[in-house]
Amino acid sequence: MPDDFAFAPPPFEPRAAHATLARLLRDLKLVERQGAFEWHGCPVVRLQIGDDALQLDVAKTPVRAPSWVHHAVRDHGMLRRVVDDLKKRLKAWDERRDD
Repeated sequence: MPDDFAFAPPPFEPRAAHATLARLLRDLKLVERQGAFEWHGCPVVRLQIGDDALQLDVAKTPVRAPSWVHHAVRDHGMLRRVVDDLKKRLKAWDERRDD
C-alpha cells in the first residue's frame, strides 16, 4: 500500500462545530438563553468558541447555579462523546423528575 494514501479526518472548525452543537441541543429540547442552554429553566450547557477548540461546560446536575464539567472539544469524535454523555444525563434527569 503506498505511503501517500491515508485517511485524514476533516479539519476541526470550532465555529462550524458550535453551529452543529447548538442545533443538536435545540433538538434535545434545550432552550438557549443568555449564552447557555437550559433544561426546564436550569442552565445545563455553556458554549464558547476558542481558537482551535470549542469550550464546552456541562452541568453535573440541573440546578440554578450548577457545578460544571469542562471540555475542550478539538475533534468531531470528542464532540460526539460529549453529546452522547449529555443525552444520558438528560434522560437520567427526566427519569428523576418524573418520580
